[in-house]
Order: sequence, then structure tokens, then C-alpha cells
Amino acid sequence: MKRLALFCLLLALTAPAYALRCGTRVVDEGDRDFSVRERCGEPFYVDQFTSIRVQGADSLRETQVEDVYDVWYYNFGPRKLMVRLLFLNGHLQQEETLGYGVTTLGDSCNLDSLSTGTSAGEIIARCGQPAARRNQRRAEVNRDSRGNERYTPIRVEEWTYDFGDSRLLRVLTLQNGRLQRVDAEGRD
Repeated sequence: MKRLALFCLLLALTAPAYALRCGTRVVDEGDRDFSVRERCGEPFYVDQFTSIRVQGADSLRETQVEDVYDVWYYNFGPRKLMVRLLFLNGHLQQEETLGYGVTTLGDSCNLDSLSTGTSAGEIIARCGQPAARRNQRRAEVNRDSRGNERYTPIRVEEWTYDFGDSRLLRVLTLQNGRLQRVDAEGRD
């Protein structure tokens, strides 16, 4: 009976299996961004976007609140999985496990092997920074019957890679930080 009680106590004190471990330290949903940085170090890539919440639209008093999303990517080396962390207004909202990490950022690029949905951080980890970027911003507006709206950005980006070893440039189209397609273009 004592062993069962001790086992239950240890089980209750251990971190959940989905919590990110940085060395011996644990990061979990709700943690503040500065606390995560303190435990895990600097991410190798950071993305940021915003959305606007409108309360009381079309009324005498309207309130607009900007929500700031930060996306951090961590690379723990080729034998461990990369991690994508999503923060909302400085609080960790979501952890996503990605593919295996890399030894050196940008040294294992094969654009033909990237699948639709590959995250921006994984592309940076494997291929490095693009030679050029072009952004286009759109917004999706969702309204409810109580005068509330949410403006959510749709971020469309074109990343151009020039590896200098062929006559073709590679243009990646990303939407909201996820790969949509890879196109080859001739040089001008």
C-alpha cells in the first residue's frame, strides 16, 4: 500500500509528458515568454503576427484589442526533434513537435523534399535565410451576433532561394508560416 501511495505521489509531482524539457527544466502552457527564454535559451528563429478583437462593433462605444502572437523555434540537434512554441500576449499557448533538428542551420537543404505544411522554422533550419522575402497581408473578419469581431491576418509570403548552382531560382510560398508550394523560376 505504501508503494502505491508513493507511486501516486511521484506521478502527481512529475511534469506532464507533453511538457517541453530544456535540460532539467520544464516549460508548460501558460508560462511567460521570458521564463521560457530563461529555461531554454534563445530560439534560432522567431516569427510574430497580430490579430485585432473588436468588442461592441457598430455601437456607440467600440473597443479594439490587439493580440500579439510570437512563434519561437528551437533546434536541439540532429538526434532530437525541433519544437515550435506559440505565445499569445507573452504566455505560452501551444507546443508543437516538428521533425528532427540539424547540426548546423542551413546545411541540409533539399527544397524538393519539403512537404506542404512544413513550418517556416523548419525551412530556416534546413535551408537558412532566403535571399529575398516578399509579404502580402490580408485579413479574415469573423463577426458574431453580439457586435464582436476578430480580424485575423492571413500572411502570404514569398521566399526566394538562390543557391547559385543552376539557372533556376526557387520560390517558396508560405501562408501563415506554413509552406504551400515550391516553384522554380528562371533568372532575369
